[in-house]
Amino acid sequence: MKTSMLALCALLAGVQSSCAPQGRTDVPAPVGANAEQEVLALSRDKWRWMSERKVDTLAALFDDEAVFVHMGGTMTRAQELDVIRSGMIQYKQAEIQEASVRFVGSTAIVLNRIRLTAIVGGNEVVNPFVVTEVYVRQNDRWTLGSLSFTRLLTPP
Repeated sequence: MKTSMLALCALLAGVQSSCAPQGRTDVPAPVGANAEQEVLALSRDKWRWMSERKVDTLAALFDDEAVFVHMGGTMTRAQELDVIRSGMIQYKQAEIQEASVRFVGSTAIVLNRIRLTAIVGGNEVVNPFVVTEVYVRQNDRWTLGSLSFTRLLTPP
């Protein structure tokens, strides 16, 4: 619960240092020295799996309580997987233009600036987004807890 609150605080405030308790040492650090590279690689893989519609692989990555925020609404894990499986949204290509990760305890917050090409309702669309991905380290592996799309006002 402490880790979840820290992650939420970091997302809402946009600055993790203003929310993190000062002088606390009981929050676990990310596992391994290469945590940043590991999480960024997992994020890149996730985009590929979405475009390839690898629903079983994504199901293993998505936490049971994960939430997905799109331009048209919010979805549960099951709804997101169904949308990908059915092809209601076909992620053709996510061109990652910029990626960064911050850690709050055992939670990783990834920001991806992307140009997303997708087929939605039978129409191909191209949109610029900043996508916020929240990963939580549980049982020695990363799971995706949240994926939120924020459309940018700049042209794709």
